[in-house]
Amino acid sequence: MGAKTTSTAIRGRPFLALAFLSMIWGYNWVVMKEGLQFCDPFVFAAIRVSLAALFLFAILLWSKKTVRPRQVKLTILLGLLSTTLGLGLPLWALASGGAGKTAILLYTMPFWVILLAWPILGEKMRGLEWLAVLLAFTGLALMVDFRAIGVKLWSSIIAVISGIAWAGSAIVTRIMRRSREFDLLSVTTWQMIYGAGPLIIISLVLPAPPIQWTPVFIIAMIYNVVFTSVIAFLLWFYILERVPAGMATMGTLATPVIAIVAAALQLGEIPSLRETAGIVLILSGIGFLSAVAILRTRRLGKIQ
Repeated sequence: MGAKTTSTAIRGRPFLALAFLSMIWGYNWVVMKEGLQFCDPFVFAAIRVSLAALFLFAILLWSKKTVRPRQVKLTILLGLLSTTLGLGLPLWALASGGAGKTAILLYTMPFWVILLAWPILGEKMRGLEWLAVLLAFTGLALMVDFRAIGVKLWSSIIAVISGIAWAGSAIVTRIMRRSREFDLLSVTTWQMIYGAGPLIIISLVLPAPPIQWTPVFIIAMIYNVVFTSVIAFLLWFYILERVPAGMATMGTLATPVIAIVAAALQLGEIPSLRETAGIVLILSGIGFLSAVAILRTRRLGKIQ
């Protein structure tokens, strides 16, 4: 009885880690929104990514793995998609858009992955994936109000583009995983280093007001570097060692739900009826994709 209980506890720990990871990432949308009151979005992104890259490089050295970058061309491309665009654009969108809305638009990423994987990887859409994509893009049409003008419309468009960039980074990662040289820690560290360069240049070239070093901004930056980047990364490593990658990825899709709830409670961002309908449809699509991922994982387990 005791051995069984211990085994169950061990199996349950990765899912507790996954829940904690989703909470860190979900609440960060509110943290970033608060921090952007005192800092330009690209300056915020450049500082966050540079500090996180230093921490990850230190972890890479501590792990005693090869420091030399691998698959350099693909890693540079990954850095541009995942870090420069994948982190820079959401902050730009967040500066003028709502935290919950920006999060849900960014998390249309899985649907863009399905569409991009078809021509690039030859992975055709099947079964529930068609329904998931249909629900997602119906929801997207409701979330992005094209009758709006100015920064509100622009914010939504940037958030969607960042989701596409993030999906592109997922496709590049799948291609890189085919190589025996692939190492998650090395690739993550070097893509962040490569992606930090353009963000630093943009933050220096574009005119921006000086940073206001308020307690809120400092806490927001510490949260982004220590929790969102370093602790979250270590949790992700722990999870991937114990849970299939597809299931782990789908598990993090609780993040936008947490972001929406946190933004409503802390920032008073209450979605309109139209936006609520869009959120429900997108989350329903994510639910279908999660079901597909779990079913495929179980089938692979039975085959093995």
